[in-house]
Amino acid sequence: MFHERPPQQYQRLPGDGVSRSVWASLLPRRRRMALRVGISASLLASDLVAIFAVGFAADVAYHAYIGDGELIPLTNSMNLQTAGFLSLIFVLTNLARGEYSIERCLSQTPHLQRRATLWLMAWAVALLVGFATKTTQDFSRVASVAFFLAGLPVTILVRAATVAMVRRSSTSGSPSASRVHLVGYEEDVTNFYANNDVEALGLRIVGTSYLRRPEPASGTGNAESLLAEDLDLAVSVVRFLRPDDVFVLVPWSEPADIERCIDAFLRVPAALHLRPGTMMDRFPDLQVARVGRLSGINIGRRPLSVGEILLKRAFDVTLAGIGLLLLAPLFVALAVLIKIDSPGPVFFRQRRYGFNQEAFGVFKFRSMKAAPEAPFRQASRNDERITRIGALLRRTNLDELPQLLNVIRGDMSLVGPRPHALAHDRSFERRIALYARRHNVKPGITGWAQVNGFRGETLTDAAMESRVQADLHYIDNWSLWLDITILFRTIASPRAYRNAC
Repeated sequence: MFHERPPQQYQRLPGDGVSRSVWASLLPRRRRMALRVGISASLLASDLVAIFAVGFAADVAYHAYIGDGELIPLTNSMNLQTAGFLSLIFVLTNLARGEYSIERCLSQTPHLQRRATLWLMAWAVALLVGFATKTTQDFSRVASVAFFLAGLPVTILVRAATVAMVRRSSTSGSPSASRVHLVGYEEDVTNFYANNDVEALGLRIVGTSYLRRPEPASGTGNAESLLAEDLDLAVSVVRFLRPDDVFVLVPWSEPADIERCIDAFLRVPAALHLRPGTMMDRFPDLQVARVGRLSGINIGRRPLSVGEILLKRAFDVTLAGIGLLLLAPLFVALAVLIKIDSPGPVFFRQRRYGFNQEAFGVFKFRSMKAAPEAPFRQASRNDERITRIGALLRRTNLDELPQLLNVIRGDMSLVGPRPHALAHDRSFERRIALYARRHNVKPGITGWAQVNGFRGETLTDAAMESRVQADLHYIDNWSLWLDITILFRTIASPRAYRNAC
């Protein structure tokens, strides 16, 4: 059965044999496609304008800075030549990744991270080409640095503005909205409307074809013929309405019916989608992946690829080595203060779970009175065991600095989920779902949870769940830029020092 206004009788257009109703359906489709192309072209043009504008502004500012006051011809502007090269890399990469599509603008994935990574990559390629062609001496270093530093926030702001504009304009009534036809049993269609805000999805539902279920007393043959009849009618309706997409809402528990729906709707010129069930809602970035000759739906990739592991390790070792060299005088000064403040060792070492739940000893500056035989008890605010210098170390995160040694050893990373005491890990793993997934990457000296204020004493499961969610967000969205951001926020953001005890 079809839920939509029945088609009107049509008249043939003179000469071409095309019906008025079909021709009328073609025109909105052409206008819609033209509008979508126009929006994509506008997004692309905004990037070009932003990059060239920043390059030109950097040139003008440079000449104003050196005081010659000369406005050089645009054709002689080295920054504009750089802008042309950068924009080529930037735009072509975004085109290849589909960044200028309306669907990508409506997605909830972070745009800032992708833009920053691409900007850094474009400049790295530009520098490599300049070095290979021996042309770097032709460019002003001051103007180039100004171009690089100003271009990153400008391109991010331009993208944020254009994405916000597209999201505001992409409603179910928008001419650019995808026209969708739903097919399924009545209860499944009802659940779809109950669980989805069609307006927020930016879709326009142009029709719904209901599939009928046979009476319990009827045989299998009757059920098949009934489904065949409904699918034939649904295909005819889809051919008439000409939607962009057809969603089959038949439950996954009925594979035979799904197969027949697929066979029926592959015959019409529309994109075909299977039921967006609860599993897909939980894992929005599902992909069909092949392992050898075996195909499967990939709901979770390895936390880091081999290349990402090597990149992260190189980053960790480099910064940890530099940090140990530069901070050596501070280590000596803190060691003296700790020994003067209270008797006991300078370093405190405790067993923690690391990657794949492999135990290791974590180094910290001792911030409590030495009591090696005392049972484990989590530190709390105003804890009487915390020494005077220890309170300062914990409040400023300086007690974590010896973990640079763990980074060099390979036990930890600079950034990752903070390792907890073994007793905590065993306890929370039984009570909090996916808690153990934190061990799918190396633990870190700092992490996404810490720079967002999730640190210190965890008195309730809810408090730990918030921390775990932040850690899982980091694992699922890792990038080198995210690590750099977290390290910067660990030092500069007040939230990173919140709830210290």
